[in-house]
Amino acid sequence: MPDFPAKKYRALVADKDKSGKMSLSIRRLNTRDLPEHTVLVRVHYSSLNYKDALSASGDTGVTKHFPHTPGIDAAGVVEHSRDPGFHKGDEVIVTSYDLGQNTPGGFGEYISVPGSWIVPLPHGLSLEESMTLGTAGFTAAYGIKKITDAGIDSGTGAVLVTGATGGVGSLAVSIFAKLGFDVIAATGKKERHEYLKKLGAAECISRDSVTNVKHSPLLSSRWVAAIDTVGGEMLDCVIRQTSHNGVVACCGNILGGDLETSVYPFILRGISLMGIDSGNCLMDERKTIWKLLADEWKPDNLELLSHRKRLDQLPSELEKILTGGQTGRVLVSLRD
Repeated sequence: MPDFPAKKYRALVADKDKSGKMSLSIRRLNTRDLPEHTVLVRVHYSSLNYKDALSASGDTGVTKHFPHTPGIDAAGVVEHSRDPGFHKGDEVIVTSYDLGQNTPGGFGEYISVPGSWIVPLPHGLSLEESMTLGTAGFTAAYGIKKITDAGIDSGTGAVLVTGATGGVGSLAVSIFAKLGFDVIAATGKKERHEYLKKLGAAECISRDSVTNVKHSPLLSSRWVAAIDTVGGEMLDCVIRQTSHNGVVACCGNILGGDLETSVYPFILRGISLMGIDSGNCLMDERKTIWKLLADEWKPDNLELLSHRKRLDQLPSELEKILTGGQTGRVLVSLRD
């Protein structure tokens, strides 16, 4: 049993009955029932991600055992620590690793985690802002860093963001724009074009205009770099329309995990395909990216990106994200 102070707290719990039917409910839990890790954090804010919806709907590829508290993101204040690197009162961010998957996550008022999972809140970010960004913002920034580290800057050419109204897509548009890039935002939601332009998109295009193309191994160049949040056929078409020495960073598989393409974009145009594995990013890199997000990469329009919700409002939001109806970010307040 952990040596934490015994405290009752609220959490959104996903449970599965004997027939496999899932349910969601707010329950009162005890900190003594949390895993025996080194740091107890009082969660102030979390955020909603696609992986949370998978966990809450019983996807065993994400969460093995139920009942379970989802929430792969959390920001709050250290309540108790046996790790010398953290002390009571420290403001911290915890994202990725196993949080919210098989370790009780940020949809509870307390989490217990190893110190090795924790990022000190960087100067320039509030706890609330850090969760408006969350894993989605971190993933977007990680992809953009891979692109800029490869030598592509705002003077090189236009960049594409697919799935642009989603959490990662919205933040990628906003961060790219902050850095001075001409951003092409691809979406299936024509009614959201104005939203994307407010985030900084220079041009909004239909996702069909990316995929309804010839099956030639190479197509006319339309962008020098891209962040693809969709996968499948979309990723293949994005690669074939990327210009010489371009970079494509990918992080999603909504259209499927298989990629059918040819070697020609890679050997004739020198295109680089880079994966964004935000869940297991090394801690030094993780801290660097959060510092960028707190400073020169911090979006100017965070208030446009998020909808603030309470724990009891999450079930409908979880359903919405599974059906592709979510725009921007859902900020979860555990202080309301």
